[in-house]
Amino acid sequence: MKIFTKIIILMLPAVASAQNFQNMNEADMRNMMQQAQKMQACMAEIDESDMKKFEQRANQMQAKVESLCASGKRDEAQEEGIAFAREVSSSESMKKMQTCSKMMEGAMPGMPTTPQEAADMVGNRHICDQ
Repeated sequence: MKIFTKIIILMLPAVASAQNFQNMNEADMRNMMQQAQKMQACMAEIDESDMKKFEQRANQMQAKVESLCASGKRDEAQEEGIAFAREVSSSESMKKMQTCSKMMEGAMPGMPTTPQEAADMVGNRHICDQ
């Protein structure tokens, strides 16, 4: 699932700053891997065609927001981003993905498991300043 990989890649900076992996012991690593396997099995149940549609929609939205930001239409870009976040949060596939990602809670302290948690980590920065 490409979208899952992209989400994980987007979360890596937050995870890296939230946790020092050098201090993880073998049991912590084993637990993290077991939780990741459970999450992967859960993600396999998500309709891949929905995820591909979401990925295409996300790419379109990113291009649109970047274009709006580049042309100085910051408020419009912010509104588009908020509308897309609402669209994502109402999607059944995205809700299932959130359920799956919650399986990683505790395995990687500090890793956001919901879009709201990820947004909270970013703070109140403007979408054009990301």
